[in-house]
Amino acid sequence: MAINPETIKLKRVYAAKAAADGARLLVDRIWPRGLSKDRAALDAWLKDIAPSTELRHWFNHEPDRWEEFCKRYSVELQQKEEEVDQVLGFAEKGTVTLLYAARDDEHNNAVVLRDFLIKRIFD
Repeated sequence: MAINPETIKLKRVYAAKAAADGARLLVDRIWPRGLSKDRAALDAWLKDIAPSTELRHWFNHEPDRWEEFCKRYSVELQQKEEEVDQVLGFAEKGTVTLLYAARDDEHNNAVVLRDFLIKRIFD
């Protein structure tokens, strides 16, 4: 089955679960503060696909470091073949929602991961 890039969605993990989410994958290394596992309603927690602790600390959600963060995290993702294939496996079955805890909807690891996956689908 071909993967439609439009079926790889992003959502803050604190937002309510919706039927349109499909497979709900938490892609953060650290469990979201104050969130119960029941409320998270995850299909999988893929902490190993998240940025390394060192990269996460360096980035510190500072938008002026965004471009460099994207480059560095993409390099890390190239070394995480098994984890990337796991996400693509979910995507082959239908909609996937990559969940993140960051408050910034535009500058977080899920955005980079989605772009990386879409590029991988078309390469």
